[in-house]
Amino acid sequence: MNFQNKTVLITGASGGIGKATAVAFARSGAKVAIHYHQQQIKAEQLRNSLAGTGHITVGADIADAKAVEEMVSLAIAQLGQIDILVNNAGIYKEHPLDTTDYQDWQNIWQETVNINLIGAVNVSYCIARHMMDNNRGRIINITSRGAFRGEPTATAYGASKAALNCFSQSLAQHLAPYNIAVTAVAPGFVETDMTRSLLESPQGEAICQQSPFNRVAHPEEVANTILFLASEEAEFLSGGIVDVNGASYLR
Repeated sequence: MNFQNKTVLITGASGGIGKATAVAFARSGAKVAIHYHQQQIKAEQLRNSLAGTGHITVGADIADAKAVEEMVSLAIAQLGQIDILVNNAGIYKEHPLDTTDYQDWQNIWQETVNINLIGAVNVSYCIARHMMDNNRGRIINITSRGAFRGEPTATAYGASKAALNCFSQSLAQHLAPYNIAVTAVAPGFVETDMTRSLLESPQGEAICQQSPFNRVAHPEEVANTILFLASEEAEFLSGGIVDVNGASYLR
């Protein structure tokens, strides 16, 4: 896939799926805006390692609506335009109802929804208004299989990702007249820095066995799916939610 002369903004791009996606887009010729919140050094190291030139880093607390607006404006000003948005930033926090006190429950729900859902919604708004002016674009939202199978000890995570799926499909219908395609990617477990300790724990073998491939996804496998959805050829997949879970959960 060739993304020469295309620009991409990836939120939460300093590690994991976001990092792999930035690497893949840069190798395919795109200029990449790497969003980070607290991992500025990692984001800058990634920028310096990418193939090609013209890549940038942009920092913002994705839960802060004003910071999102300023971050998007900065990315557009530096790159000239944004052709592709990948909403990847997100958090996962365990909060089993039977062992979590009420105040912690409130705090985790609010933080999770603010980042996983409202943050992605606000970035999408700012970028979509820009894309509408250009009469083209791609928006890919990273959700989760947890949106479908449930997350019994991380209910806020599952709910936020389910809402992001619905938002993606609603936006796909609204933005199609502007030649903007919107899709979602719903991974299962992915081997990242965030999950490595869990995968190396006694639970790791059981997690791998959830898939008949007896492993979890590599970040590059999710990134390759994202690149395909961002391509010109994938326009008619708009509104789709693509499972990348190695048949660990079927719907």
